[in-house]
Amino acid sequence: MEVVSWWLRGFLGKYPAEIMASLACIVLLLLRCRRRDGLPTNWPVVGAVPAISVNAGRVHDWLTEFLRAAPGMSHVIRGPLGSPIDVLVTANPADVAHIFTANFGNYPKGEEFAALFDVLGDGIFNADGESWVFQRRKAHALLSDGRFRAAVAASTARKLDDGLVPLLDGFVSAGAVVDMQDVFMSLTFDLTAMFLFGVDPGCLAADFPRVPFAAAMDDAEEVLFYRHVTPIAWLRVQTYLNIGHHKKMNQARQVLDASIAEFVSLRRDRAAGADATVGGETDDDRADLLTLYLACQREVGKEGAEFDRFLRDTTLNLMIAGRDTTSSALTWFFWLISNHPDVEAKILAELRKHPSSGQHHTAAELKRLVYLHAALSESLRLYPPVPFEHKAAVLPDTLPSGAAVGTTRRVIVSLYSMGRMESVWGKDCLEFRPERWLNEAGRLQHQPSYKFVAFNVGPRTCLGRDLAFSQMKAVVAAVVPRFRMEVAGTEAIPKLSIILHMKDGLKVKVHYRQDDASVGAT
Repeated sequence: MEVVSWWLRGFLGKYPAEIMASLACIVLLLLRCRRRDGLPTNWPVVGAVPAISVNAGRVHDWLTEFLRAAPGMSHVIRGPLGSPIDVLVTANPADVAHIFTANFGNYPKGEEFAALFDVLGDGIFNADGESWVFQRRKAHALLSDGRFRAAVAASTARKLDDGLVPLLDGFVSAGAVVDMQDVFMSLTFDLTAMFLFGVDPGCLAADFPRVPFAAAMDDAEEVLFYRHVTPIAWLRVQTYLNIGHHKKMNQARQVLDASIAEFVSLRRDRAAGADATVGGETDDDRADLLTLYLACQREVGKEGAEFDRFLRDTTLNLMIAGRDTTSSALTWFFWLISNHPDVEAKILAELRKHPSSGQHHTAAELKRLVYLHAALSESLRLYPPVPFEHKAAVLPDTLPSGAAVGTTRRVIVSLYSMGRMESVWGKDCLEFRPERWLNEAGRLQHQPSYKFVAFNVGPRTCLGRDLAFSQMKAVVAAVVPRFRMEVAGTEAIPKLSIILHMKDGLKVKVHYRQDDASVGAT
């Protein structure tokens, strides 16, 4: 190594002028040959690596910029010579309708997707064919179960009363800057764990305790994103040497597996103990999804370790769906209304016009909050929790945008970019305007699902959509009438992850809402 270093220093010292001239020629050649339409160039040998490298820290906005200029809102990006990277990036609603609905069967998740997202196992996000059909049907039945829905409403109300509101009261008293993204991630982690496992991990607390399960989920999601942008050759080196992102994923996976195994064991012990006790468990005790899945083991058709693996994959997939998407949506929503006091005032007026009949709004009462629903939808349009979707074709296809898709070409649908396309949402597409979701009578107006894809579209439409809206509305109804948030800082940058979190969190000062005389008086 010292010999190489000595030789390199000697070479650079002997030919400085020639080296500088060569570099200048390369730079001038790149500048002269670069595309004038704003699209990333697929150079000979290196492909689009220069453009990717320059924009690595702002991927979502970069995709948006060049897709605006791209014919049909789609463009192909290729990797360096010898690399299998060949990706069509699109934000065209017609392409979305074709891929996700009209030609759904030609775009399964596929083996490549399963390999990239291997930590999800055979859960519903990775599954195809009969496995996916069964899991979706079963999840739909369980999510529709009356006991489960009642338990969700009761758990949410209890967590807001005993957890979130007292925590925010403490923030007001302290007067310090706090990260509301951490607060919402802790809240949704606890709620989702309660819905899934019947256990409250206690992540939402003033000292923000480090919960290994939650930390492992964050690490896994970060690695999953980098797998999309890291050269495959380097990924293979990391795998062989067990270093870098591969090592990080292995460590995260061990924690995830151990945590879920512990939850399953605790739930089985609790059920066994209840069977031996007079009266057994109540309906509320048996309303979590893990208990409902344990009760239908015969229908699942798996035994022993195979059934345990099914429980692990199923619950992890649902945990990611429940915690991360909702916390992301709430974070961006509160950032937006804090910067748009006119929208916040309208939400507050609606909440006062439609107060709850009890301590909390019922499901029926939450449905009456039309303007709040529109504001949440508008926030999801601009900041979809899942910013992109990954697809691959089984057979060659041509998309409505005119782009050709072969069996070796991946398709990345940028949902983040789609919400920022003038041709899709109009000249005010970058504005936060909830009124675009309302008709002249003030009622919600439908937007095609292939245009608003925050909850996916077609056969894979999110089963928890209504549950997510109810949960978000419940949080807003508990917070906005009592508290006002002052954003500490101006920038909000998306984090590079498969979930659209804020890079540096949502730093705010929490105040009591001064126009409510009852607030703070108790």
